[in-house]
Amino acid sequence: MTMPPFKSIDPATGETVWEGPAASPAEVQAAADRARAAFPDWADRPRQDRIDAVKRYQAVLRDRAPRMAEAISRETGKALWETTAELGAMAGKVDISIRAYDERTGERTAETGFGHATLRHRPHGVAAVLGPFNFPGHLPNGHIVPALLAGDTVVFKPSEETPLIGQLMAEAFVEADLPTGVINVVQGGRDTGAALLDSGIDALMFTGSGAAGAHFRRKFADDPHVILALELGGNNPLVVWDAADAEAVAGIVVQSAFVTTGQRCSCARRLIVPEGPQGDAIVEAVAAFVDRLILAPWNSTPEPYAGPLISQKAAEAALQALQDRIAMGARVIRASGPVDNLPGAFVKPAIIDVTGVAVPDEEMFAPFLSVTRVGSFDAAIAEANATRYGLSAGLVSDDPANWDRFIRRIRAGVVNFNRPTTGAAGDMPFGGLGASGNHRPSAWYAADYCAYPVASFEAGAVRNIESEIKGLRP
Repeated sequence: MTMPPFKSIDPATGETVWEGPAASPAEVQAAADRARAAFPDWADRPRQDRIDAVKRYQAVLRDRAPRMAEAISRETGKALWETTAELGAMAGKVDISIRAYDERTGERTAETGFGHATLRHRPHGVAAVLGPFNFPGHLPNGHIVPALLAGDTVVFKPSEETPLIGQLMAEAFVEADLPTGVINVVQGGRDTGAALLDSGIDALMFTGSGAAGAHFRRKFADDPHVILALELGGNNPLVVWDAADAEAVAGIVVQSAFVTTGQRCSCARRLIVPEGPQGDAIVEAVAAFVDRLILAPWNSTPEPYAGPLISQKAAEAALQALQDRIAMGARVIRASGPVDNLPGAFVKPAIIDVTGVAVPDEEMFAPFLSVTRVGSFDAAIAEANATRYGLSAGLVSDDPANWDRFIRRIRAGVVNFNRPTTGAAGDMPFGGLGASGNHRPSAWYAADYCAYPVASFEAGAVRNIESEIKGLRP
């Protein structure tokens, strides 16, 4: 069966970036079968062979970085400075993943009275990787590289919003000369993804929405052998308390809430400040800073801070969610809407005050920030934790004692102090709890979900262990 073609559209211009057919269920199954056939040989190879293979891939990424960065900018609308950094992170992920495997899931042996005890790690088998649109190279790459190093084989479905970068990644793996079937790319949308989940996989590695993650939990509830690594969104809080320099605070808030046009799962969605003049000064400084941000196409001059949302459809949905909150009683501090004469995917950053308004505990994946004012630091922490999500959180304060209380009370997987909530290091774990994940963080800890531990007692020869057995008759 031939599936209908679909397109990737540059949200900054409306131009078609990529066009091609979606993989049919039969084509998806064939890709999974190729991965299954390739698995035994790939898993049994010396680890150095797998390291050499991903190092070749790393070299291709570095060689093709300018072209691939421009492709991501065209598909997502992200500024070129950001997509260039994304390609750097993709190449850097190789060395980080090699080190992480050794620390998290390597092999060790201890001598015993009977021989030795050994810990090994073995790959799961065929891993399905579903990629997101916001970091269409870096985030799936962060699953794929550790999986390949562990000995898993991979079927990768890029987001239907960003198929071009998925194709370019596939070409990079081909040039890196990986064995046939070790890495397979299937293009398509929801139906293609559903077919992949039904193809007999051993692991699902997903970055995306909390709703999709909940669906995958339900789908695989009766299949405990399928490892789920779910990196999901968040309704992330940023608390500002006892911070005197409102202008300095504003920069941290803006970079937390509006970078990547608000399309990072770790973006701050909720700003929590003191009641009264101190909170007023912070909000006014943030609003003034937002007014300075340049939103424009990725190849504009001067260089833009950020670009459009991924599509006009996404912009319309986000604006409706914002309007719903205003209808509930939120007070507008900075209104959103179209940006100059640019296409409909562009939206202005918005700031609304939701103090005393019961708004939904949902992520708005857009440059929208909700302000809540509270009367005490304990109330600020309680408000920060008043979410079913738990990905990132932050505190901005001049008082280290506030940080000591905050870090002990806040429920989130990435918690920053006097830095944007969007800051994260590849050599540390990245993930959340609650509706933000399933306790399998990625980045440095990706090695944990790409292989399972095998603990062994081993003796070099068969020997009589009767002396170890109690309760025997003479």
